[in-house]
Formats: sequence, C-alpha cells, structure tokens
Amino acid sequence: MKTIFVVDDSDTNLSMAEEALDKLYRVMTMPSAAKMFSLLEKIIPDLILLDIEMPEMDGFEALSRLKAESLWVNIPVVFLTGRTDATVEVHGFEMGAMDFITKPFSAPVLINRIKTHLEIDELIRERTAQLNRLQNSIISVLANIVENRDKGTGGHIERTSAYIKILINEMQKRGVYADVISSWDIEKMISSARMHDLGKISITDLIINKPGKLTDTEYEIMKTHAEEGERIIDQIIARTGEGEFLRNARLFAGSHHERWDGRGYPHSLRGEDIPLQGRIMAIVDVYDALVSERTYKKAFTDEEAVQIIMENAGTHYDPKIAEVFFEAKDLFKEARKRI
Repeated sequence: MKTIFVVDDSDTNLSMAEEALDKLYRVMTMPSAAKMFSLLEKIIPDLILLDIEMPEMDGFEALSRLKAESLWVNIPVVFLTGRTDATVEVHGFEMGAMDFITKPFSAPVLINRIKTHLEIDELIRERTAQLNRLQNSIISVLANIVENRDKGTGGHIERTSAYIKILINEMQKRGVYADVISSWDIEKMISSARMHDLGKISITDLIINKPGKLTDTEYEIMKTHAEEGERIIDQIIARTGEGEFLRNARLFAGSHHERWDGRGYPHSLRGEDIPLQGRIMAIVDVYDALVSERTYKKAFTDEEAVQIIMENAGTHYDPKIAEVFFEAKDLFKEARKRI
C-alpha cells in the first residue's frame, strides 16, 4: 500500500483528507512542515499533499528543502491551497510541484488527482529504470571494448568498480567529503566510473599491448587517453544532452591522472581543484595496477601497494582519501580475492 503524507495546519483539512484516502492508501497526517521533515528521516512517502499557507515554514520553503535533498527530491508534491492566484501556481510549478488542489476539496477530486499522479510517477520510474538498463548495457559494451583491446589489464574495470564502492562507502562512514557524496547517486557514480579509460580506444594497439616499458614518446601518447576520454564524452553529450551520468563519466575520464601536488595530467590541477571523482579514482586505479601483474612488472603484494600509496599521500593523492584507503585496506584485499 502506498504512503501519502498530508501536511496542513488545519485539523479539519487533515481529517477530511484522511477520511477520503485511508481506504486506498496509508495516510499519515501532520500539522506542520517541521513534523514532516522529522518523519521523513524514517519514512519516504510515495506522495506529499502540502499546504502552502502554514506558520513558521510555508509550503514553498518546505518544497525548496525537499528539492535540495537527494533522498527526497523525487517525491511527488501536490500543493493544497485556498488561493486561486495564477502567479502562485506558476511559482509552484517552477519549483517542482506536480499539481495544485484547491481547498475546500471534495473526496472524489482528491482521490482522482492522487491516483493520476501516482500512476504518472510509477510510469516515469519504469521508463527511468529501462533507460538506466539501456545506459548500463551501452557502458558495459564500451568498457569491454576498451578492456578487451588491452591484453594486460583484464578485469580492471570490474575490480575498480568494486574498489570505488568500498572507498566511497568508507568515506561516508568517516565523514570525509560527506557533504559532497551525500548528493551523489552512488550506483550511478560507480557505473559512470567504468568509463574512466574510455580514451584508450583512440590509442594504437602497438602501445596498448607493447610487451615492455614504454618509451618517453610512447608514454606521452598514452597520457593523451585522459583528454581523449573527455573529448569522446563531450561528443556524446553534444548529441544526447548533458546529464548527471555523463558529467560524472567525463570527470572520471579526464581527472583520474591528476595529482594532488599539481604535477599530473592532462590539466595539471592541484589539491581540491581536482574533481572528487578523479581523486577517488586515482587511488583505486593505481592500487589495482600495483597489485596486478603487467607485461613490464610483477604484481606487488597488498602490503607493498598500500605502502606505496601512503608514501605518496599529499603529493600524488588526496591525503584525506588516502587515510580512508589505509583504514579500509583489508576490505580492498578481501574484494580483490573475490573478483
């Protein structure tokens, strides 16, 4: 049974709404926006009926807060109002309200409006899920094309995806850049990270699969894969429109070889000017390279890899993220054994 929040400072309106809806939905009434936000910490409703004119915090301010929080931003909100002002409605729709219901409302109108909006919301969720499945399939194909060309890095994408999930989760637990991470869709972020080496698709096989150390010239060519990744994703954005997934994929592709001290590539960014996505991938990417065998080197032990990364904290890597990595090193080791 779907859950409806009804937020109104009028006991009469709360009673009328509950009486009209309680046979069809789980109805939870509350007399203020403050009470609503308190309950939202425990329960996410399928729809909110929200009065506009309330003391302390009105409906517009409450809606603004809802849209600013990633956990609540997609909850459909229908305003309850006794006003028939077109300016108010325009403002509400611009803020993200789905509809307005005029008070005093009748039970049939209330029921039909809510049923319609819940059906629309469910349809949007289904279409979004289909789009996400298609998107993930395309990503997997592109990522596999890149990885299959590189005979020496088999499984790199799957391993780095697992490591990123661990690192982001541990950063959240420890409050490291938690204000930024709280706005992320973690699963989408991990999926977009799979495209971090997309630019290698433009590098010749003679360099990608060279059995030995690259020359200085070859290394310079290899380094262009970060900027090439940005360019390819920019082309996709130009054709399909910019979205959260592609923005993040571009940041992973273009910044995972930047260094904390500004000596990385392709843009020589320094410190927190480097996107957080790139600072996270920098550690994950190198850890996997260190503990994996390559044509030009043997695999380091987990202990050796951790030591190398920590010796470069504050120069190559963000020291805060490196510290989280060190504290979670056993989780990385366990994940590597499973993959």
